[in-house]
Amino acid sequence: MNKEENQESLEPDSLTPRNRRVPVDFSLILEGHTSAGEQFSVRADAVRVSRSGATLITDAAVEPGSTVVLKPPFGRVLEAEVNGVWVDEADHQQRIGVKLVNQSGWFAE
Repeated sequence: MNKEENQESLEPDSLTPRNRRVPVDFSLILEGHTSAGEQFSVRADAVRVSRSGATLITDAAVEPGSTVVLKPPFGRVLEAEVNGVWVDEADHQQRIGVKLVNQSGWFAE
């Protein structure tokens, strides 16, 4: 076991991702309802994806627990649940974490 693997095994399960996150750079359409109940359809930028979710940069006013629809430039339309909203300290852009409702992932048929 190398040093990196050993450190990962010492981290609490709640901090260890279940699926590997991969850096990406593509735009998609994000649709849903704002925290005020207004419908929106905006462009968002995917910066990380895993089999079961993604991190997106967006200005959409969403709250954790809300349901959104992702329309990537490939594949099919995906339904997801927002599981986190934060502003990155480095670039001051809002990011949201989403978990795909269909656990088969991005490329399932």
